[in-house]
Amino acid sequence: MRAKTYRENKTAYFFILPAMLFIIGIIIFPLLYSVYISFFDFNIFTKHPPFIGLKNYIDIFKSDYFWYSIGRTAYFTVISVGLELVLGFLVALLLNQEFKGRSLARTLLILPWALPTVVNGVLWTWIYDPNYGALNALLKSLGIISQYKNWLGTAFSAMNAVIVADVWKNTSFIAMVLLAAMQNIPKDYYEAAIIDGASRLKNVFYITLPLLRPAILVAVVIRTMEAFKVFDIIYIMTKGGPANGTQVISYYTYINSFQYSKYGYGAALSYIVSLVILIFALFYIKILYKKS
Repeated sequence: MRAKTYRENKTAYFFILPAMLFIIGIIIFPLLYSVYISFFDFNIFTKHPPFIGLKNYIDIFKSDYFWYSIGRTAYFTVISVGLELVLGFLVALLLNQEFKGRSLARTLLILPWALPTVVNGVLWTWIYDPNYGALNALLKSLGIISQYKNWLGTAFSAMNAVIVADVWKNTSFIAMVLLAAMQNIPKDYYEAAIIDGASRLKNVFYITLPLLRPAILVAVVIRTMEAFKVFDIIYIMTKGGPANGTQVISYYTYINSFQYSKYGYGAALSYIVSLVILIFALFYIKILYKKS
């Protein structure tokens, strides 16, 4: 019996070995190696990089550029996730009602989210173009502006323009999550509230929102982590400009790692970003379990 069990275990390990090797080679080894090089002055120009201990981490926290990048990232995260949550909730409320063409509307809802971020970035770059952009043409035809504007030309307008592009894409994700949760709320609750004389607005605040709290927290956790490490749409639309006005922390890590070839510094940056995201996740999860 023991011999049979041993053979079965051996066979099982044999089948999972390729997956284990894949995980070690693709995930675990790069993870450990990046920790290793974060303690060295590692770049492509030195054959034997010197060990510098925690100097990379200390230099990061002393850098004004790092804190500016953190501030821009926090602004992007708070504004984009906040707008996506509000708009996503309103869209979910609308699509939870009975109306003609609801199935088509629900199908179309997924399209912005399914669009690759790179394509979304190129699309909105065309919309914001100062010479032939659709936004300028629309606003001028409505008489809101007298001449075309360069929406990506200043730090403040560029950051908010990128936020609009991000909100347009990811609002549908939050709407889908909340809509799925709304489908599980028993209609008896609403019927009983209507009998008691509650208005639709009160139903939203006293029935829908409390019962959606777990779904809201899950959606916010996912979107907060994604927004905090935003990179691709920044790279496509502004490349961190103008004047570093949209240089978020992920883009700051990228330019230090691959433009300045400071791989040790970049590895240390990436772990600091990961730690911040982990703290966000643990904070939200604690709230979720507490409320549950």
